[in-house]
Amino acid sequence: MEYRFVAADGAAVSTFAADALVLVLAPDQGSTTVGALQTVINEAVKAGDFALKAGRSLYLHRPAGLRVPRALIVVASEASAKGLKGAMAKAVAGLKDSGSAHVAVTLAEGWAAGSGEAATLAQTLVGAVADATYVYRDTKPSAPKPGALKKISWLGQADAAAAAKAGLAQGEALAAGVTLARELGNRPGNLCTPSHLAAEAKAMGRAFKHIGVQVLDRPALEKLGMGSFLSVTNGSAQPPKFIILQYKGAAASQAPIVLVGKGITFDTGGISIKPGAGMDEMKFDMGGAASVLGTFRALAALRPKLNVIGLVPTCENMPSGTATKPGDVVTSMSGQTIEVLNTDAEGRLILCDALTYAERFKPAAVVDIATLTGACVVALGHVHSGLFSADDELAQALLDAGRSAQDTAWRMPLDEEYGDSLKSNFADMGNVGGRDGGAITAACFLAKFTQAYRWAHLDIAGTAWKSGGAKGGTGRPVGLLTRFLLDQAAAGSAALQPRAPQGKATSKATGKAAGKGSKAAKPNAVKPAPVKKAATQSAAKPSAKTAAKTAVKTAEKAA
Repeated sequence: MEYRFVAADGAAVSTFAADALVLVLAPDQGSTTVGALQTVINEAVKAGDFALKAGRSLYLHRPAGLRVPRALIVVASEASAKGLKGAMAKAVAGLKDSGSAHVAVTLAEGWAAGSGEAATLAQTLVGAVADATYVYRDTKPSAPKPGALKKISWLGQADAAAAAKAGLAQGEALAAGVTLARELGNRPGNLCTPSHLAAEAKAMGRAFKHIGVQVLDRPALEKLGMGSFLSVTNGSAQPPKFIILQYKGAAASQAPIVLVGKGITFDTGGISIKPGAGMDEMKFDMGGAASVLGTFRALAALRPKLNVIGLVPTCENMPSGTATKPGDVVTSMSGQTIEVLNTDAEGRLILCDALTYAERFKPAAVVDIATLTGACVVALGHVHSGLFSADDELAQALLDAGRSAQDTAWRMPLDEEYGDSLKSNFADMGNVGGRDGGAITAACFLAKFTQAYRWAHLDIAGTAWKSGGAKGGTGRPVGLLTRFLLDQAAAGSAALQPRAPQGKATSKATGKAAGKGSKAAKPNAVKPAPVKKAATQSAAKPSAKTAAKTAVKTAEKAA
C-alpha cells in the first residue's frame, strides 16, 4: 500500500483526481471547505437522509462538482484519532467492492489544527487501513484475493505537511510490525513452531543489517542453567529455542531496554491438560513473542536512537511420558527452585529464566509480554492489557504510550502480600497460588526474578487475539511497545535509567550466569555470556535452602 500526503483544501480537493474521495466528519465537526460536498450534506440532513451521528454514512455516485467518480461521507464517533480509526474501518468496508485503487481522504474543517495532531492522525489513518485490509492467506488458498486498493492520499493543509508525512511514515513502519505479529499468531501450531519463530527472527536479521540475531539451542540452555525453561519442553518433540535480538541505535554506553516475549507455540497445558473446547486457540500463546518480533520489525524501519534487546524463550507445552509432572521441582537459572504445582502455568517458567538472562545487559528497563493468565481476561476483558510494575515511572511511561497508540493497558496491583500464596514446603516457591488474584500472583512470581532492574509485566491474554467469527491475532501490543520505545528515544537525558539491584534473588544469577559477558553484543553477532558451570534441565543447581536440597535430591533419585 502506498501512502502520501497532498496539500489540498477547498477547491483543490474538488479537482483532485482519484477513484474515490472519503470525507470524515464528526458529530461536532460537520463542516467542510469542499463546497460541493457541503451542499450535499446540508440537503441530505434537511431531507432526513443523513445525520451527524456516529456511524452514519452517505455514498455519492458521480457527485456534481467533484472530479472523483464516487464519494463517501462518514461520521466518526468523535473528532480524534480514535474516531478516525473507526471511521476509516467503515470507509474501507464501504468502498471494498467499488474497485477503487486510489482513495483520497480529507477531514472535516478544523479537525487537525496542530502539527502534532496531524502526525497522530496520519499514523492512525495508516493503521486503520492496514487493519481493515489485512487478510490471512498462508494456509488458506480459498482466502479472498487482495482488493483493488493500492494507494491512499491524505488531503490536508499545507502547514501540516511535514508532520503528516512523518506520521504516515511512522504509521507504515508500525503497520508492518503489527501485521508481522498478526501473521505469526495466525499460523497454525504445526507450522509456527519454535524453529519457525527462530527462522523468522534470522530472516529479519538478514534483511536489516542493524538487527542482530542469535538463537540458542538446548545444549546452550543447559549450560546456562535454564532448568525452569527446559522443564516445560520435556514433553515435546519440538526443540526449544532461545532467540536473542538486538537493535543498536545509540552509543554502546547507553543502557538498553529489554523486551521479553513468551513464545509457547502451542499450549496443551501439559500433564495438567486443558479442556478440549477452545484449545485450538492455544496457538496464540506465543503472542508475546510475536509482539517482540513485530516491534523489532517496526524499529528496523523507524531507526530510533536507543538500544533495544529482545529475548524470546520459545517451546511447546505437551503431555507425554517424559513431560514434567505436577509436584516436580526444577531449578531456575537464578538458582531458585520451583515446585511445579500446575504444568499449565508454564509461561512463567520459561519467562523467569529469560528475565534472569536479561541481567547481563544491565538494562535501563525490562518489559515482559505474555499471554499469561485467564484471570487477567476475567479482570479486564478484551479492552486493556494488564500492566504490573512496582516502578511508578516505568508504569506511567507504558500507560502513556498505550493511550497515545490506542493500545491501552490498565495498571494492576502488585503488593507483596499477594505473593504469600506462592510459598512451597518443597522448593523456594510454587509456580501457582490459589485461584483468587491469579493474574497478580503470576506477576508476583515473575517479580522474584527481576530485582536487579526496573521491570514491568504486560499480561496480554485478553488482547493478543480475538475469538468467535473474527478469530485471529490482533498484533497487540506492538503499538504500545513501539510508542514506548520512541518516547524513550525522544526523552534524551530524561529517559529511564538503570537503577541499583534490589533484593538477593537475582544477585545469585548475576554471579552465576552473567560473568564477564554483561556487555551487549554487536549487531549480527549477539553472543551468550560465558557461564561458570553446566547444568541439567530439571534440577540444575540445588538451592541454598535445606528443604529445597532435599526436594531436589529426591527428584533426582526418582528420575
